[in-house]
This record gives sequence, structure tokens and C-alpha cells, in this order.
Amino acid sequence: MAQGEILLKPGTLWTSVKERTEDALQCGALLSIPTEFEFVEQDGVNFLVRILSNLVRKDAAKKQQNKQASADKEFNPFLPYEKDLFVADISDTHVCILNKFNVVDYHLLLITRAFEEQESLLTPEDFAALLACLADFDGLAFYNSGKTAGASQRHKHLQIIPLPLVASGVQTPIEPLLASAEFEDGVGTIANLPFVNAFATLDPDWVQSPLTSAEAILKIYQNLLRAVEIETVNSNTPSGAYNLLVTRKWMLIVPRSHEHFHSISVNSLGFTGALLVRNEQEMQLLKNTGPMTILKEVAVKGSIVNSQ
Repeated sequence: MAQGEILLKPGTLWTSVKERTEDALQCGALLSIPTEFEFVEQDGVNFLVRILSNLVRKDAAKKQQNKQASADKEFNPFLPYEKDLFVADISDTHVCILNKFNVVDYHLLLITRAFEEQESLLTPEDFAALLACLADFDGLAFYNSGKTAGASQRHKHLQIIPLPLVASGVQTPIEPLLASAEFEDGVGTIANLPFVNAFATLDPDWVQSPLTSAEAILKIYQNLLRAVEIETVNSNTPSGAYNLLVTRKWMLIVPRSHEHFHSISVNSLGFTGALLVRNEQEMQLLKNTGPMTILKEVAVKGSIVNSQ
């Protein structure tokens, strides 16, 4: 069982998310980034590709953060976090806030109250807080473990966005490929993904008992890491970067080799079939290359080595 206490009152998170979003938009704390989107098909996946319409605000804020970081090597935008972005206390170790520069509506950050490095391994307390959130609304959680995996802040944070990602009858664009998973000792490989991956199914009822279920989901997470040959170094640091994706029903881990394909940055959402480009030139590069090919280039090529 995870240590600590769940502070979130069941059935309140989604209401708090919507109310805080409205307030944060009105006061200017939430700076949503407008996008347009289109679908690009490759290898049986109808990829959702968003193109950013305006990056001026985000780029200006990033420059300001870089100035602060240069002046203070310990600068951390989450300590303290902006009060106008606060959504809810989840546990005695985690708090939920809005993503200030959201591309997807109701994009949440689940952050640790105390500083932990972003690439550090997830703990039972991380999973307990995550399960408490997923109990309240059907979402997709993800963790960019390290800069190579697309992490932009050092302070440990998981992210959650509502499902479905697309209004086409599937929860995520990658969903049609999940049925191709081949299992051995509880660890699956999605055979139709052309890069190393490890997949597992989860018990949807675990969200109803976050503290007691945290150890079970932690064990699956550790099994998937071992399956893709990511080991633990220095007690709490993984031997390589990876992306983690979690829903109520499944978990997927993809080890990473590169943060970018040319100028296109890829984080965890790319491996659900949702990609983001900054301009028309990047969109054309994506179409010419193929979105699945881009994922293959930034992941680790080869097949899974099941070491269970």
C-alpha cells in the first residue's frame, strides 16, 4: 500500500477542473495555444496532427523562464505554482494544477509537492495520486521521463488529458493497434509498432482504491521497464529515457533514443497517435516522412526483449 493520504474528495475533480479553467481564462493565468488539426494516415493509424497557430506567448514566457533559470539555477515554475492554476489537493504528496500553455482543453499537471527530478522513477505515491484522478474522469495520463523523452521541466510531474482524444469512435488514434499485443508472462508487445515497446492491461477497478492498488500498478510499471531493458541506477534513476502512457485499462512504455526528428519534438502523446508541429514546414516534413516513421526514428529500433 502507498504511504500517505488521499485528500481528493471523490466526484469533485472534474467539476473543479472546469471551474478553475473558466476562472483562469478570465484572469489571464491560463494561456491556451490555438491550433488547427488534420489527420495523416500511416500503417493503419489515423494520426491526429495539430499545427500551432500562435506561439508568441509561449515563446515569450519560455525566454523569461530561461532568464530566471540562468540567474537562479534552482528556478522552478512549480515551486511555488501559480495559485490561479490550482485545481485540487490530490494527496499529501501531490497537487493538481492546470497546464498554463495548454493545447488540449483541460490539460492537467499532477505535480509532487516536494521537488523530485523529472526522470526519477515513479513511486507508489505517484500512482496512488494518479489513480485518484483517473477515478474521477476517464483520462489519458503520461510521463515524459527525461529531456530526451520530451520533458521541459525538471520538477516531477505527470500529465492528464481527457479521453477521447478524437471524435472518431476510438479513445486514441493508436487504439486499433492495441489488439495486436502479444503477451508473455503478463508483458505484451504491440507487434504492429515498429519500435521497442512494452504493454500491459490494467484492472479498471483499481481506480476505486488508489492507496491499495498503487503497489499492483507499480509492479506492472517495473515489469514493463525491465522488459524494455531500462534498469535502475543510483537508487531512483532509470538507465534510459522513456515515455509512459496510462489509462484506466492499459499501460504502455516506449524507450527513447532522440527528443526530436529534425525540428519536430515528440513527447508521450506522439505514441498515442497525436503529434504537434509548429508550422507548415514541419507539417510538410511530417507528411513527407510519415508520422509512424518519425516515431520509429525517435524511439528505439528493434524488438522487445522479454526479461521476465
